[in-house]
Amino acid sequence: MLCVFNPEHDLCLANGGPNFVAPASALAFARNGAAIMQVLYPGQISVPASAIDGSFVAEWLQHEQHSPAPRIVPWGWNSALVTRLLKAGIPASLLPDEATIARWRALQHRSTFLPLQPCSHAVKTVEQVQALLDITPHWVLKAPWSGSGRGLRWISHQMSGHDKQWLLKTVSAQQCIIAEPRHNVVADFALEYYVQDGALQFVGYSLFESARGVYRANRLLPDAEIEQRVGYSPSRRKELENWLGVHIAPYYEGPLGVDHMLADDGAIYIGELNLRHTMGLVAHRYLAAHPDTQGCRLMFNGTTLVLTSGNQP
Repeated sequence: MLCVFNPEHDLCLANGGPNFVAPASALAFARNGAAIMQVLYPGQISVPASAIDGSFVAEWLQHEQHSPAPRIVPWGWNSALVTRLLKAGIPASLLPDEATIARWRALQHRSTFLPLQPCSHAVKTVEQVQALLDITPHWVLKAPWSGSGRGLRWISHQMSGHDKQWLLKTVSAQQCIIAEPRHNVVADFALEYYVQDGALQFVGYSLFESARGVYRANRLLPDAEIEQRVGYSPSRRKELENWLGVHIAPYYEGPLGVDHMLADDGAIYIGELNLRHTMGLVAHRYLAAHPDTQGCRLMFNGTTLVLTSGNQP
């Protein structure tokens, strides 16, 4: 198995082009953090996408020639990654085809899971946003394809000129904007899954910290404790899984994470649907392999995974 760490995946989805090149900062993160994939798949080769060239592929194929089923597992699939792997010499038979990549990208568009977000709206004009502001003064505007805090705008009472320009540009490129009411969030958590052959497999919960949409760290806690802390009921999980089983699982293959927000009034809201690996999944696997780290915080400092006390900010 070849594991490819491409945390620039969300940027590639937003661009959509097969020849997109991510910013240097994102590529540096990929180079420094490739070992993250080994937490998910111990003992496997793990490299950043930028390290895969003709020489690397020739050596890897030689290594895999006696393997009954050579396999490539990236952080997330997108057209830019597939194009790079094809140019480097990876056989097309080991990669998702163009139609599959397009389908997975379409599923990742934030409008897909609006049925799970009854308080959110798809909007296309400044006037539609202002109408929402006239009802409730605080909103977050989200580009349909974005991640890691990018493509988000926090607005109150009215839009600035820059906000309006951003909206019009984003709608032109990505069809719409998702407007989400701002909540007083006291906890972020996720449900982690794998989808294989149309079947949805629950992996577990993850509890994490974020700031203005940017991931910071995970708290290493057992599933039962996370479930109890956030008050996530079995019936609510069943409802989510029924929806995923109808709208996502038949059309997607691989890891899947559903981020949630717990508000200070006890209400729970769905924030993101990630059709890729997540740091929550990494944290869940890490705790399973190192049960003595329960209660610690797990974060990536730019070069390596770091454990700190659960009380440390």
